Amino acid sequence: MTNPAMETMKRTTRLRELLSAPEILVAPGAYDGTGARIARSLGFKAIYLSGFETSASLLGAPDVGYLTMTQMAMRVSAICDAVDLPLIADGDTGYGNPLNVRRAVGAYEKAGAAGMHIEDQTFPKRCGHMLGRQVIPVSRMVEKVKAAVDARTDPDFLIIARTDARTTMGLDEALDRGAAYHEAGADMLFIESPESEDEMRRVCAAFRGTVPVLSNQIEGGRTPMPGVRALEEMGYALALFSLGTAFAAAKGLRTYLEELAAKGDTRGVLDDMILFEDFNELIGLGEHTELEKRYEEHD
Repeated sequence: MTNPAMETMKRTTRLRELLSAPEILVAPGAYDGTGARIARSLGFKAIYLSGFETSASLLGAPDVGYLTMTQMAMRVSAICDAVDLPLIADGDTGYGNPLNVRRAVGAYEKAGAAGMHIEDQTFPKRCGHMLGRQVIPVSRMVEKVKAAVDARTDPDFLIIARTDARTTMGLDEALDRGAAYHEAGADMLFIESPESEDEMRRVCAAFRGTVPVLSNQIEGGRTPMPGVRALEEMGYALALFSLGTAFAAAKGLRTYLEELAAKGDTRGVLDDMILFEDFNELIGLGEHTELEKRYEEHD
């Protein structure tokens, strides 16, 4: 059931309200307007835009630092124009020093995001479930978090601090960094890629009652995927299913193109597709038609 009062709130305020609720918030990855519309139609209350999915879809390149802040902000804007769901956006390393972080926060806010996360990796960064990641000193990341908090014009805009220290420096270091980033003003913590359910419980226990934490759920990644109910029981406030939509879409594309390449015919995969009329409805042709009628000329 929809909540009219919730729907009239700013997206930033709505996200805060959703995160303060007892139940976990699930935000699937949505890297284009079609995916965002599907997520909305299925009742999801928020969506997530990852740098990984954006780099893959826009550049056909891996998440290793090629994507620019301008490219990411443009994609945020396009998706926020398509749906009115709160969108959490990946801000990578903040695209440079604390001054670059300030600029990124301004761009993401202007584009319509409800929140963003920045991470403590060195540049060029890598996806948080890849090996080879390195992190900057804590003091440098603390300044980035402070810059992000200072730069926002909407106090409800969510600043999420991510640490990638677990993989190379261990969980204790990651937890210490999370505490420092919260003290610097982060509204939520993102302890990336814990490698067991016990570690995930330790993350939640370390910050329970002080600051909410999120889990990044990636099919085939480094972190267990015990299911939403188990994540809620552990104490996570937010579950990002960040990349699975891209994985599923790529599988669908490959299946379709394999059929076309092998048989010169796509009738064998029609049951796996959203066909013309339904797809037009999904992307809003009906709404467009109603607007045409409203403004059509009358003799």
